[in-house]
Parts: sequence; C-alpha cells; structure tokens
Amino acid sequence: MLVDDVTIRIRAGSGGKGSVAFQKVKMALGPTGGSGGHGGDVYLEGVSDIGALEAYRYKKEVAAEDGQAGRSQFRDGDRGDTLYLKVPVGTIAHNIDTGVDREILKIGERLLVAKGGRGGKGNFLYRSSTNTSPKESQPGLSGDAFSFRLELRLIADVGFVGLPNAGKSSLLNALTRAQAKVANYPFTTLEPNLGAYYDLILADIPGLIEGASEGKGLGTKFLRHIARTKVIFHLVSAENDDPERDYKIVRSELETHDPIFKQKKEYVFISKSDMATDPKKIKVASQKLKALPTSVIDDGSLKQVRKILDEIAKAKHA
Repeated sequence: MLVDDVTIRIRAGSGGKGSVAFQKVKMALGPTGGSGGHGGDVYLEGVSDIGALEAYRYKKEVAAEDGQAGRSQFRDGDRGDTLYLKVPVGTIAHNIDTGVDREILKIGERLLVAKGGRGGKGNFLYRSSTNTSPKESQPGLSGDAFSFRLELRLIADVGFVGLPNAGKSSLLNALTRAQAKVANYPFTTLEPNLGAYYDLILADIPGLIEGASEGKGLGTKFLRHIARTKVIFHLVSAENDDPERDYKIVRSELETHDPIFKQKKEYVFISKSDMATDPKKIKVASQKLKALPTSVIDDGSLKQVRKILDEIAKAKHA
C-alpha cells in the first residue's frame, strides 16, 4: 500500500559549545579556546520515487547531527552534517507548529525545513585590551524542531480515472513501459502507478466507487491525487451494461470532492471495446459521451490515444 501521508518530528542539530583554553607556551600566553560548530540543517529533497514516504512510516523522529564542541589551540568544532530527507515530488510539508505549508514541485528541489543551531563562541573571541585572559564561552544554541505532516499529492500530466476494472492499468502499460499489475477483478490496483510517455507523466489512479468522496473504499485517499493532474483520461469499460451510468458515477464523485474537476480537460474512452457484447450499445454510448472506443489489442485505437497525448505534449511546451 502506498504511504502518502505521514507525521514526523524533525529536529535540526544543536550548536556545539565554545571552549575555554589558554596557551601554555611562555611569552605567548593568552586564550586559545575555539568556537563550537553549527548544528546540521534539515532539508526535504524531491525525488521521483512515489514510495519514498515509506521510510518514515515507523520512524517518527529524525534529527540532524549536532555541532562539535570547540577545542584548544584555536580549533573550532566541526559542523554537524546536513540531513536530506527524500520525499516524492508533489509532497506538501505542513508545519504543524507554525501552520505554514510548503511543497516540493521538482526532482532535486531542496527545501530547508529546520535550521541548525549556531555554535557557541570560544574564549578566544572574548579577548580584549581590558580582558586578556577571558574565561567566558558560549553554549551552543538549539536547532529548530518542528512537527511536520508530509502529504503526497501526485503531480501528473494525465490521470487515468474510472470504476474498478475499467482497464486503466492495461492502457498505461500499453502506452508506456510501466509494469502495473493487471487482472480481471475489482481493485487490482491498490496504489497509483506512474508511466512516462516521452516527457508526459501518466498516472493510473486506483478505481473509484460510488461514495468515494464520502470516504467509502479508498476514495478520498486517491481523489486528492487526481486533483493535481492536468488532464483527465476517463475510462468506461465496454464490458459493463450501462457505460453512461458508470461515467456519471465517477464524474459525480470527482466534482463532489473538488469543484476544480469541472474545469479540467477530460477525454472519455470506452475501454475494452473488443469485449463488448453489444457493439450497437457501445456506439450509442460513445456518441452520447463523445467517447473514443479503445482496446489495448487494437493498434488503430491506441494510435488515436497517442495522437491525443502528442497534442497534450505539444500544448505543454507551447
């Protein structure tokens, strides 16, 4: 099961304390205490792996390295290592303590979420003409510590939607090199699958059921992923006895969940057209829904789907 919503405590490293030390060589007496190193920062880093949040499923607290204490002979403590937390592109970081939300939109993008504490001053920095042998030093400051809810909302160019067993995974496999699991029973897909059609990202969203917007099945878990897709490919299976009804069920759930779906570009496909028991009914449904009959074993229909994807890709770079 895809882990797409986790809450963790993130702590940056604390600064190291400053040192109090003095030169022991005659004729060169004086303070030599070094400053403490700064604590390590914590960043979120965007990656393409949509399962990256799995790493935080059971690990509820992460911390960067603390800075090292200052030493004698003017030696400052080492800085704590920076910690990079890998998260999928499309992750929204909800800072529970401050109420600020930020998101990762690109692979390799880094977002500073917790700043390391400053290292304390050593006594060398306290020297002056009136205080030639200072015994003062500073403790290191604590690093930031926040609780974050990391919520993944997939970002895809095209999202495949439809009732369970509508043929979404099969079409994704036919168009890309994805290896989505396929079988002839409901809920084969329990997590989104991604595929790449040249530079378009296609997302196969698990099948919705009536009442999904109210939380039935795994509905709301996946509806939020669909909301981030730019274009909808709505698949209605030719095997079902009432394609129009199936279409309306899914459209109702989408629009109830978020009115933004009324504004998204949608293409409708009568999938598994080779399995239709009544070709005339499919023809009528195609006309009413302005849908394109498709089959993964029909090169002609796949060519038409690819043509649509090519137009979407062209518009993306316009």
